Amino acid sequence: MGVDGRNRGEGEGRLLDHRQEEITAAADALRAGGLVLLPTETVYGLGADASNPAAVAAIFEAKGRPRFNPLIAHVADLETAARIADLDERAYALAREFWPGPLTIVAPIKNTSAVCDLARAGLDTVAIRVPGHPVSHAVLEAFGGAVVAPSANRSGRPSPTTYADAVSETGDKAAAALDGGPCAVGLESTVVSVLDGQPRLLRPGAVTRVQLQQIVGPLAEADDDAKRSPGRLALHYAPDAPVRINAKAPEAGEAYLAFGDWPESAQVFNLSPSGDLAEAAANLFAYLRAADRIRPSAIAVAPIPEDGLGEAINDRLRRAAGFVG
Repeated sequence: MGVDGRNRGEGEGRLLDHRQEEITAAADALRAGGLVLLPTETVYGLGADASNPAAVAAIFEAKGRPRFNPLIAHVADLETAARIADLDERAYALAREFWPGPLTIVAPIKNTSAVCDLARAGLDTVAIRVPGHPVSHAVLEAFGGAVVAPSANRSGRPSPTTYADAVSETGDKAAAALDGGPCAVGLESTVVSVLDGQPRLLRPGAVTRVQLQQIVGPLAEADDDAKRSPGRLALHYAPDAPVRINAKAPEAGEAYLAFGDWPESAQVFNLSPSGDLAEAAANLFAYLRAADRIRPSAIAVAPIPEDGLGEAINDRLRRAAGFVG
């Protein structure tokens, strides 16, 4: 069971049965080299056949994404992942605990034809995960191979966590698009490398540092392995308006992303009135987008605690503001 606790029940199965035609069409589009908008529990992704260099290149073009930035390969199950990546005991332990779910494991590549060189940014490793969303999972099962699916925004912009935002960003580039509702997690997956030496936390996310340490022990910092993860650019997840972080109050003309008790107004978007970090994470990108739409002079963001999910939220905010996390 993944960190999101997803188990496929009868109700979910009936829902997917009703959507079988569009799931099959999405898998067919991937086989034909097309791009597909896919919902995941983290954010909406723009997917392509990971083995097809031309399809992967089309993702970079659609997003305007730097080609030195590797992509995550999404697969239907651990068995498929093990045929693509060289997973050691630590990787298996993490996968059994958190897959399906919002954890990406970086491991040595085993099958280079399954995830092409362009998708891996020329590296000898692959970033891989089993997503927990039932719709994307069904597409992956129907497709049968690995699908690279970076967030469906144009590069550097806030990741889309609703179908409407995904379509507005890159929908015109997609041969198929599936609506999976709002993303439950709202932040990109945690990325951890399992190579020589200690495991390294490359990108914080919904699976927290403490949860990882309970499975594999102490984590080293990213260091040189940082290049093996997406989402590490200094300016990333950025709206059009400048972002000012750790702001105790907004200045004139600014929109404000509040956290906790704060008076309501048209310029205020409260990430979580109760101070709940999971709620704040789920709302972060949608509220950055909503604040940007009112064309403020800047977007000020309240201080967010650094513990637990706060580490991942602050990582995204620092990058939205143009600071290396």
